[in-house]
Amino acid sequence: MKIDVLTLFPAMFAGPLDESILRRARERGLLDLRLHNLRDWTHDRHRTVDDRPFGGGPGMLLKPEPIFECVESVLTEKSRVILMTPQGRLLHQEIVKELAQENHLIIICGSYEEVDQRVRDAIVDDEISIGDYVLTNGALPAMVLTDSVVRLIPGVLGDAESARFESFTENLLDYPHYTRPEVFRGMKVPDVLLSGNHKMIDEWRRQKALEKTKQVRPDLLDKKLNRKSDSNI
Repeated sequence: MKIDVLTLFPAMFAGPLDESILRRARERGLLDLRLHNLRDWTHDRHRTVDDRPFGGGPGMLLKPEPIFECVESVLTEKSRVILMTPQGRLLHQEIVKELAQENHLIIICGSYEEVDQRVRDAIVDDEISIGDYVLTNGALPAMVLTDSVVRLIPGVLGDAESARFESFTENLLDYPHYTRPEVFRGMKVPDVLLSGNHKMIDEWRRQKALEKTKQVRPDLLDKKLNRKSDSNI
């Protein structure tokens, strides 16, 4: 997969995208990740990327020219252009799976108050938010999106089963996990996990996942039930 990220703060990506799974994906040729500084696409000596909004109002807006020119320099017929913005649809695992099927993602990091609406109207295919809160800029959301998508690319994870059995794959939170030692400070690993009975273990894990989801994220179960009812219509 190829991912181009348009940002005002490329240095913010140096740590998160150069470590762990993302680093290995890049080294193995599974991910072609490139950062583009929007200031490199300006044409004035001050490298201006923002301006005041027409009609008045607080803050500044990202100008359209640098974004258009940068996007057009990397755009192909297979590209999907995403704007990271609090106004976008809320990121969840189904969207991540959808994006992991793409060949090329172009991610625009929002900054300041907003972007010029003409960016949305002409070149953006999708708008995504990582939550109902506001951050300083779109760099961190772009990192979250990139990490969540890249780990689903075939061959990125060492164990292909890892992506299948984790939180949100069935609209459930994950079940409890245990490792050695069997007893730690008086706390013992549940007997069922030591039984060797894989059917019982699977049933226990699913039950614990259901209990955790009911307790912490009952809305996920509501979504699951709604999808089932829609499929029966």
